[in-house]
Amino acid sequence: MAKAKVLIVDDSLTMRALVAGMLEKDKDIEIVGMADGADEARRLVKELRPSVMTLDVEMPGMSGIDYLAELMVAAPMPVIMFSTLTAKGADSSVEALRLGALDCYPKPTRASPDEIEAAIGKLAKTVKEAPARFAAIHGDAAAKPKARADAPPFAWNGKLVVVGADIASTKPLFDLLGRFPADCPPTIVVRHMRPELADGVMAKLRESILPRVVPAADGLALEQGMVVFAAPGDHHVYVDRWPGGTLRMLDKAPFAGQRPSISLLMATSAKTGAADTIGVLLVTEGEDGGAGVDALRSARGYAVAPAEGGKGLELGRGMAVQPVKPGDLAETVLGMCRG
Repeated sequence: MAKAKVLIVDDSLTMRALVAGMLEKDKDIEIVGMADGADEARRLVKELRPSVMTLDVEMPGMSGIDYLAELMVAAPMPVIMFSTLTAKGADSSVEALRLGALDCYPKPTRASPDEIEAAIGKLAKTVKEAPARFAAIHGDAAAKPKARADAPPFAWNGKLVVVGADIASTKPLFDLLGRFPADCPPTIVVRHMRPELADGVMAKLRESILPRVVPAADGLALEQGMVVFAAPGDHHVYVDRWPGGTLRMLDKAPFAGQRPSISLLMATSAKTGAADTIGVLLVTEGEDGGAGVDALRSARGYAVAPAEGGKGLELGRGMAVQPVKPGDLAETVLGMCRG
């Protein structure tokens, strides 16, 4: 694996030195430059061509959020945000993720040596995996038009959509759902994230997409035009039958460290109506999700998931697979749901 070449952007000299010191402990990470703000960062991106950027949210002049929005249009790349606000799940964190940041970390504060060591390990892992994860789910990141409120009625063919996402795939999730019409196929989203961000993500979705966004609840009837959001919690979610199914909550231990589990949702959907289910996996790390995709495909249901090696997405059914560009994901899914 090639070294991750990191550009650190923060207006604080102390923070730049601290983040660099944390990351330089890993032999697979190289700090190629440091910038004190957006102006210097623009120059160094062109000059040094980093593969990953760490970016402060709160900077004088152009804020980190505004620079991130610019960067994702001008030169899309993996970005990990730092902020004093992220630990509280502030709006800035959700907005950074929606714009395309792979993760948001709280700025290092006073902590025990063990806590600092754990933080270093997690940050280094995120940085090293960032290029492959970004390529798999962002790929051809060209903007696509959102669904129009005055679009003709969607001719739904009865298929159910189940989506598994994580914090790194926030922008692809918003891009996917942003192209869904108001009368979209019933869609269930299980998303791995820190619990404090869940409410903010739901609120931002309600502002950003045309379908109705509702929280997961036991006995909820699944209807056209509905996006059900299952946040981290004490229950798994599954569909009791399809067609004409309802959402059920299951009080069981976490699967692959996650609750609700993407794999459990997809695997139960394969049993209750695989031919009428389309699974979409936007998670690029961890064990949860892959088993569900395999179950759907084996049962002759359709599933889209990241290809090996960070080479975009692939649509599979049974043993057959075909590539899908990340930018074509919404069109592909809606096409399979259209009568």
